[in-house]
Amino acid sequence: MNIVVLGAGAWGTALAISAVRATDMHRRVSLWARDAQQAADLQQHRENRRYLSGVVIPETVLIATGPLGSGSPLLVGADLVIVATPMAGLRAMLTLLAGLRVPVAWLCKGFEAPTAPVGGLLGHEVCAQVAPDLRAGVLSGPSFALEVAHGQPTALVAASEHAQVRDVLVAAFHSPTLRVYANDDIVGVEVGGAVKNVLAIATGLCDGLGLGMNARAALITRGLAEMTRLGLALGAKAETFMGLHRHRRPLAQPQGGPVARAGHEPAAGGGFARPRGRRCLQRAYGGPACPVTGCGHAHHRRGGGPAGW
Repeated sequence: MNIVVLGAGAWGTALAISAVRATDMHRRVSLWARDAQQAADLQQHRENRRYLSGVVIPETVLIATGPLGSGSPLLVGADLVIVATPMAGLRAMLTLLAGLRVPVAWLCKGFEAPTAPVGGLLGHEVCAQVAPDLRAGVLSGPSFALEVAHGQPTALVAASEHAQVRDVLVAAFHSPTLRVYANDDIVGVEVGGAVKNVLAIATGLCDGLGLGMNARAALITRGLAEMTRLGLALGAKAETFMGLHRHRRPLAQPQGGPVARAGHEPAAGGGFARPRGRRCLQRAYGGPACPVTGCGHAHHRRGGGPAGW
């Protein structure tokens, strides 16, 4: 299988690394960087020092750069193309790929910004405008790039109305540590991926203000109900909102992510100081590093849990 990942950010790099780990079939994995200098750095150091430092990129991942298009040498012979750009870059990238006849999937989550020609669109709606003939979908779910790169257990959702796209995404990335589940409700998966950050930031504010666990539980519960209603109004299936994608941010929040930032005051020299509320909202998300300076709570260590509350 020939897999091409377009975009050498943290998530694109992590998925490229994960793809070469699967040994059930012969595969060729290419990681394309828009910036030639970054591509040279990736090739020289075999590490994404800008976005995913400390993780070795296997020699079997081919580093590429240069112009793209449906006739680009990099894309000739590809079995799957992954678009690992931010949402702001999806429209331009799909326009370049419009002539492809192989499955394409994007990783970005959210609604297109209002400054776009027709703002407020989800990824599949952008695709319908600029590349309606593409067999396309989205790979989403409760996932953080660093953990995927380290091979820690993760579950994702491959969503598309095309069975071929779902099947090839499962074949490309499903492994003993990365489980990929197929779903034909791309609207529901994308709504969940887009709305969860709003809920996550609100949850962080709730924690930072010290409003208590009752308020937190109520906020998450009602937020998920509103997310479901929005999805149904846009044509999603109700059962999709009980799946993996909707739980990403409220229940899985990286150190220094939007939830963490929302509950802490800015420190004088940058970063974030002690929490505004009486509890540090990092208590449930133990990890090797914490962006909160001067906190010192034991729950910042990996394995933090009830003892740190």
